[in-house]
Amino acid sequence: MTADALPKPRKTPVQARSSATVDAILEAAARILETEGLEGYTTNAIAARAGVSIGSLYQYFPNKDAITAALVLDDTEDMAARMEETAQAYEGRPLRDSIDALIDNAVCHQFDRPVLARLIDVEAHRLGRDPRLEAAQARIIEVVRRQLARSGLALPFGLETTTEDVFAIAHGITDTAGMRGETDRPGLTARIRHAVLSYLGVPSS
Repeated sequence: MTADALPKPRKTPVQARSSATVDAILEAAARILETEGLEGYTTNAIAARAGVSIGSLYQYFPNKDAITAALVLDDTEDMAARMEETAQAYEGRPLRDSIDALIDNAVCHQFDRPVLARLIDVEAHRLGRDPRLEAAQARIIEVVRRQLARSGLALPFGLETTTEDVFAIAHGITDTAGMRGETDRPGLTARIRHAVLSYLGVPSS
């Protein structure tokens, strides 16, 4: 699948009732992924779980990949909003405090619904990307960039490269832990913190 081929909804809900239908479809899809995995993940199963007709489902989503893409996008936008709120709450605090809070936020996001998070990670790599997803990811990266820009640290490879590296370190460790089905939240948080602070040359305590 090409880089700009992330499946899109058939139409965008405008009225509250339509939005509620889409929300029900997406939650039903998430529940099926959590309880049955990809094997039971069909449009018929999603419609039945959501309590809507298959025709109603197809009014909004042309296929199950479009539903999955919506889940991926919603998940990334939710993560971006959480990171922005956390960064704002820790404005003016020491860098270690804000890094700890942002890492804890990312790990909490992974552990809120760990099975769903793991499958979303898998599907995100399979489906491809588009400007909406890239914009949400850019918001997360911008949170990291701002933290580093105000830190006063002698960054090892310049602001932009260091920002990308810190994001990659945290994201990579979190995704790998999810793929392995790890359940040790404090351990995962400690490992990400150690990796990020070590890369930045910041003492861990």
